[in-house]
Amino acid sequence: MTLSAPKTGATAHGVTPKVPGPWTVDKALDTIAVGKPVEGSASPVPYFHILERLKTTKREGWRRFGIERGESISDHMYRMSLMAMLCPPKLAEKLDMFKCMKMCLIHDMAELLVGDITPVDGVAKPEKSRREAETMDYITKRLLGNVNGGDVGKVIREVWQEYEDSRTLESHFVHDIDKMELLCQMVEYEKRGQGKLDLGEFAYVKTKIVLPEVQSWAEEVIQEREAFWQGHSHVRGDVGVDGGVPAEKKEMQDDYYNREGDDVEN
Repeated sequence: MTLSAPKTGATAHGVTPKVPGPWTVDKALDTIAVGKPVEGSASPVPYFHILERLKTTKREGWRRFGIERGESISDHMYRMSLMAMLCPPKLAEKLDMFKCMKMCLIHDMAELLVGDITPVDGVAKPEKSRREAETMDYITKRLLGNVNGGDVGKVIREVWQEYEDSRTLESHFVHDIDKMELLCQMVEYEKRGQGKLDLGEFAYVKTKIVLPEVQSWAEEVIQEREAFWQGHSHVRGDVGVDGGVPAEKKEMQDDYYNREGDDVEN
């Protein structure tokens, strides 16, 4: 596993440039090395170009552990969509599976400007939500508002908002798949690190999976991880503070993963 990569400055692939002062969409756009996409076009091509940032921006949580050439945001969303296709039949019959796969591919789209904000980054949840909502408005109105009458942009915005509100069964399933994908990636990086890389704090997300069908998958991955670490000391994030996660970090995780929507529509 390659743990580091050369950087060529603030606009290097994988790095989300910082913006001065309060965060705005236009300040973030000013950091794009190739220039801002054309707004108000009837063509989707400017939108196609800005999507490249999902391919080149890395998932930030892994970078704290020295994994500089890890997965990108689009890598994460792509595998989520494929995982969703394997939804157990009894659950799938209750879901709009086409919407679920779209939601997997849309839910982190705002990170193409905002970046991947993690629980330990010190950005309050309301501020994170503001940045992401304003980015989705930019994408769906300023870039896609005149494309095919703006209809596709409206659908993207609605699907993203449904995920954020977390009140439907589809959104709960995709939230769970989001965590399931992270758990798989955690174990894969640890195995590649040959026992020298402990990513156990990420196992915490298992405790936030709500649907029994996905809980079953997550338990299988955790058992796989325990077999890998057998006989060696390691962090058990799924046990929380008792598993070696500092209390302060667990508090950050609890706040980050708290869902606004408590009710699931069946």
